[in-house]
Amino acid sequence: MRFTPGQVIMHRNVRRGRLGWVRPARVVSDDERGLLVWIARGTPVVNEVSGDGFGMRTMPFAEFVTRGTALKEGTWNGPGVLKLHRPGDPAHSVWWFHDDEGRFTNWYVNLELPAVRWSDEGGTSGVDVTDWDLDIVVAPDRSWRWKDEEEFLERLALPEHYWVPDEATVRAEGERVVTEIEAGMFPFDGTWTDFTPPAHWTLPSLEPGWDRPPAR
Repeated sequence: MRFTPGQVIMHRNVRRGRLGWVRPARVVSDDERGLLVWIARGTPVVNEVSGDGFGMRTMPFAEFVTRGTALKEGTWNGPGVLKLHRPGDPAHSVWWFHDDEGRFTNWYVNLELPAVRWSDEGGTSGVDVTDWDLDIVVAPDRSWRWKDEEEFLERLALPEHYWVPDEATVRAEGERVVTEIEAGMFPFDGTWTDFTPPAHWTLPSLEPGWDRPPAR
């Protein structure tokens, strides 16, 4: 399944069969380098919250899992971000962050289960991942650091509720990507650091079927 440049797809995170977040994205390209999408500032999004409306990061995970869950609509308030799902089903995606003036600020390696593509008869399409929470932030000079280690370890302590079964697998994937980062290999070679979305692209919306059952 290939997507078309300019097409709007639903980029979704799945947690134990539940939607963790949904982000409409525009396809930049879908070719031998992978699926590259753009999420613009102001895009309407959906996030999983506690049953009483609070975000997962506002409280200890052990408390969050006692409150039930709900989906809450919101807005992508950060600067626009590029996301690349590379071919060959690697267990990560690579993101490019820019500031509001369009200047590249950093790469972000999001460790996750490989993306699963889907397309419904009504025309809505998307990709589903499962975010493994532990991430890597990479500066323009390719220095790097782990991100959200405390959050990752806190959740691993509750395996009956967490969607990541194996810490070693997650860290091994991160360490594999670090070798590419330090070597300056694609996509950490400067590709797309000067990306600017086409001026005619409007903000995408949550399309009918955004809440379809998970593809994985």
